[in-house]
Amino acid sequence: MPLTFRTDCEGFHRRDFLRLGTAGVFGLGLADLLRLEARADKVKRTATSVIMVWLAGAPATIDMWDLKPDAPEGIRGEFKTIATSADGVRISEQLPRVAKIVDRTTLVRSLHHNIPEHGVGTLYMTTGNRPSPALEYPALGSLASRLLPAPAGVPSYVTFSGFRSTGPGYLGSAYSAFEVEGNPQQGKLRVQGVSLPDNFTPADLANRDKLRNTFDAAFRALDEAEVSASLDKFHQQALDILRSDKTRKAFNLDEETAPVRDSYGRTPLGQSALAARRLVEAGARFVTIGLGGWDTHANNFRTLRFLLPQVDQSLSALVSDLDSRGLLDSTIVYCAGEFGRTPTINGSAGRDHWARSMAVFLAGGGFRKGYVHGSTDAHGMQPASDPCSPDDVSATIFRALGIAPNHAVQTTTGRPIAIFRDGNVIEKLLT
Repeated sequence: MPLTFRTDCEGFHRRDFLRLGTAGVFGLGLADLLRLEARADKVKRTATSVIMVWLAGAPATIDMWDLKPDAPEGIRGEFKTIATSADGVRISEQLPRVAKIVDRTTLVRSLHHNIPEHGVGTLYMTTGNRPSPALEYPALGSLASRLLPAPAGVPSYVTFSGFRSTGPGYLGSAYSAFEVEGNPQQGKLRVQGVSLPDNFTPADLANRDKLRNTFDAAFRALDEAEVSASLDKFHQQALDILRSDKTRKAFNLDEETAPVRDSYGRTPLGQSALAARRLVEAGARFVTIGLGGWDTHANNFRTLRFLLPQVDQSLSALVSDLDSRGLLDSTIVYCAGEFGRTPTINGSAGRDHWARSMAVFLAGGGFRKGYVHGSTDAHGMQPASDPCSPDDVSATIFRALGIAPNHAVQTTTGRPIAIFRDGNVIEKLLT
């Protein structure tokens, strides 16, 4: 029976991302908003959707994407490097299937920040903004939901595998993620709270909704106006999903052939990746799937030998399948965790928290193919060339989605805020 990884070394549960502060301090006035809009880039859109593969617990990317085979024994680790389909690019021998599709991907080896703590580091990576006690930034998926609405009947922002991403922050609950429940290995999936019970018809739904509206009218005066409006919008999205069969079809993995399902791996990660591809086909804008257990303070290499084959199979199948269906050009695949791990191996054969150097994987959606961005020094301690931050990577992803980093959105109180406070587009990453 495989181990189930629920919390990291700080007791941080995967479903309980931190909530910080109140909105307002970093808002922009109307004049600021108009100036931002006036100088905002006219951005070419190369992607319409994102699938984020979240490796919760902070993976040792020095043993995945940026190995140091010439470093001393206490740094280089147990894994050897292998050649890939991209000239001169080598990755871990534990990722042989991904090695075959590296010519269709981008590796960023010079990412860094200075928050080696699970909760806050997760917020930073999943919002693209350094956390602040004065403002609760929205998840990247919430931003995508706000700026790139999905077709009616399809949730814009979906999370899988029990990983609740960062919340909608200053955008309000209308842009929360729809969470998937059910067992992806068995192909039985549904959106939490918006699936009709057995023997419950659309007519029953209409009657229940009419009754709900009657009660809501009585209570609305007691609520804050913006909260009520936000909840109403989310409720309407849920009703659209219930009335449509698009999402139900996307979650019906039995419609896929056995070889396709097998290619992704009959694991929760693999089948979630397949469902994510089906959701993107239906029009979803941002889908997060995940695999936990990467907090390897001890037995790093033994743990990676268990985890990396799952990532290898699922990630390579996802990129290949999207490509074969003509979807990779419009879909960004983004594989990341909250930070990296120490180049130095500790006394427990583990690696500890290290945010000063880390690597992430990107593919599709206008990102360069077979490209490695940046480098770290000989021991992997820090970037040696082209350093970049989580803000920059997030800004670049949204640039590919056709949205400039200085684009402003309004909070629930009507205050305009630039979506990325400090992010700059990394032009070298894009075609």
